Amino acid sequence: MTQSPTLIPAALPLIGSEERLAVDAVLRSGNLAQGPEVAAFEAEFSSHFVLGRPTVAVNSGTSGQHLGLLASGVGPGDEVIVPSFTFAAVANSVVLAGATPVFADIEPEHFTLDPARVREAITERTKGIMPVHLYGHPFQVDAIEQVAREHGLAIYEDAAQAHGASWLDRPVGTIGEFAMFSLYPTKNMTAVEGGMVVCRADETARRVKLLRNQGMETQYANEVVGFNARMSDVHAAVGRAQLRKVDAWTRIRQRNAKFFDNELALVPGVTPPRVAPEATHVYHQYTIRVAAAERDRIRAALLHEHGVATGVYYPIPNHRLPSLASYAPAADLPESDRAAAEVLSLPVHPSLSERDLHRIVAGVVAVATAGS
Repeated sequence: MTQSPTLIPAALPLIGSEERLAVDAVLRSGNLAQGPEVAAFEAEFSSHFVLGRPTVAVNSGTSGQHLGLLASGVGPGDEVIVPSFTFAAVANSVVLAGATPVFADIEPEHFTLDPARVREAITERTKGIMPVHLYGHPFQVDAIEQVAREHGLAIYEDAAQAHGASWLDRPVGTIGEFAMFSLYPTKNMTAVEGGMVVCRADETARRVKLLRNQGMETQYANEVVGFNARMSDVHAAVGRAQLRKVDAWTRIRQRNAKFFDNELALVPGVTPPRVAPEATHVYHQYTIRVAAAERDRIRAALLHEHGVATGVYYPIPNHRLPSLASYAPAADLPESDRAAAEVLSLPVHPSLSERDLHRIVAGVVAVATAGS
């Protein structure tokens, strides 16, 4: 009987002794809630990624997006243009702020908002645009900024998957009125759970801080109605340890992606991801396109015959989800629909060995050519 190969996971959080020691130090200190570790993490994250912009730690990326919108003045009667081809938290955060998400289509090269489609979606109620740096590839910054300037709109960045990415010499997170980075376990770095809200203005950051902590900066002196969206010092300690490793991990992701690019470029029926000349891609995901009719077969064969787990991000565009479809009853987003049917993300995480990389490529070649 042939033994099944050891599974190569689609994603794998990397937790080492540094994170364990940092957590233990917090536990021994007795300062478990939001405290000195959170403040240090905010300062270090700001310096590392976003050129010192005001940065506020929260308990999840979704909280960060929600609070960022509220702090930016988004509310009932407003519309925010968002992609449909992304995780539902993007549109959810708009709804939670009391505003209306308006779905625009993506461009097919990099899976990010198409500036032409954004322009078509603008109405007199449009408050801002919330593009996503999807898979670690920046959105078309210059073109989206041009649209925003022409119409007097704000940009709110979803940088959940894009720690360290940039457009020309501009780091993601320094483009919008605010930006949200996720620290979920499978992101390029993690705090086990959490998010960072990076703000253009100090006053916006202050409002986020109020909103994350029941509306108060001084205990019991509540200034606004707020939430409990604080990050704990335990989570911040993990994040600080990860921050010292993420650059090296990013270089490994980029090296792994380059290997896949070279090996998969001529495989029939497989389209490797494209990178804009202005972009620095950090490869949260390495996402290929395959024929829609073949995607499920290829995915199953990679798993069962080659022990390679993959991901589909995202199988249902937001405008077709039961929770959000009412906001887009007549949406016609063909590129979003096509991407949802064709995308397949291969493992690209830093824990992959050279043998793993060759096995992934061999599996893709075998299952892709088997169907041709």
